[in-house]
Amino acid sequence: MDMIQSGQHAHTARAIARLPITLLSGFYRILEALADSGRRADEVARLNSLTDEELAARGTTRVAEVQRIFGVYPD
Repeated sequence: MDMIQSGQHAHTARAIARLPITLLSGFYRILEALADSGRRADEVARLNSLTDEELAARGTTRVAEVQRIFGVYPD
């Protein structure tokens, strides 16, 4: 086996060794996104249960709360 083939085999072996970690990492990101979407849905449900007057009493608005929940802020 020449040096190029040896290097290619070593690279392939490292890639195969990292495969379970890569797959688990991707799976974890999916679970994290699902959990985050569930939390956001819960917060939106709570927001929808409040009146504009209740939000005003808390010193906020519906738009501000949606921006907070989804992490989107105007420039």
